[in-house]
Amino acid sequence: MRLTFAFILLAAPAGAWDFSPSPICTLTDADGTVTVTYDARLPEYSVTITLPDGTWSDDPAFAMNFVGDRPIFIQTDRHQISPDGRSLTVTDSGFGNVLDGLAFNQRAYAISGDTTVGVSLEGIGPAMEAFRACPEANLA
Repeated sequence: MRLTFAFILLAAPAGAWDFSPSPICTLTDADGTVTVTYDARLPEYSVTITLPDGTWSDDPAFAMNFVGDRPIFIQTDRHQISPDGRSLTVTDSGFGNVLDGLAFNQRAYAISGDTTVGVSLEGIGPAMEAFRACPEANLA
């Protein structure tokens, strides 16, 4: 069933990306699958991948594979799964590879265990520019 879910997401039409500077810098896709935040007070970034249905497996590794003009594959064991199992979050003080992967590629794949979620990065440019400029604005 999870494999079927992944293919449904891969076939879904591209959505827009939104940016909000308040209360912390937040970048989200239109479906709410991917949320990237930056809290300048900590300072700390996070990326959360939320499944509309099903739950993430309790796998020891999480990876993101960015496919396009500047492919990047990153992996970590520092992820957490929400109590309901639908959201997986990675938090860190540096997120250059994640932000570059999102900004310079066409698709992102979040992978943990037997679950893969594909997200279109089409149209992320303006929202990503605002997100990257946000930390300075929130520190003022």
